[in-house]
Amino acid sequence: MINDTDMKHLRRCIELARTALEIGDEPFGSVLVSAEGKVLAEDHNHVAGGDHTQHPEFALARWAANNMTEEERAKATVYTSGEHCPMCAAAHGWVGLGRIVYASSSEQLAQWLSDMGVAAPRVRNLPIQDVIRDTVVDGPVPELAEQVRELHRQFYAKRQ
Repeated sequence: MINDTDMKHLRRCIELARTALEIGDEPFGSVLVSAEGKVLAEDHNHVAGGDHTQHPEFALARWAANNMTEEERAKATVYTSGEHCPMCAAAHGWVGLGRIVYASSSEQLAQWLSDMGVAAPRVRNLPIQDVIRDTVVDGPVPELAEQVRELHRQFYAKRQ
């Protein structure tokens, strides 16, 4: 059920992920959009400094909790280049955000990392639905997932 509006916001997420990569961070980007279609906030990964809780989805959940009503949060959509990790999915659920749309899945990321010989992260990849309930989740989007894979390939190539 991915439409043209979803694709526009997902492409912006990939641009944000590319920005993160360009500054030496892991390539993830996210956008928070109101029910009316207005971009409210956006961010990219900030984990390069060593604080691995600085994910964009977590930052957007915090922003939403501080700047939106409960009703506004429930109707908003979070777009992201990669499926929420368990920490970010929990934050999304706790603040009551609405739909999640992602370009690439955590399962895809795990496979890409394995293919590149990168050790699995300490925190397990879980599907969003295994962490939170009652949230509409759409993704992955194959034609965009390939772009995300390439960003991760570039990130890990630089580290070797």
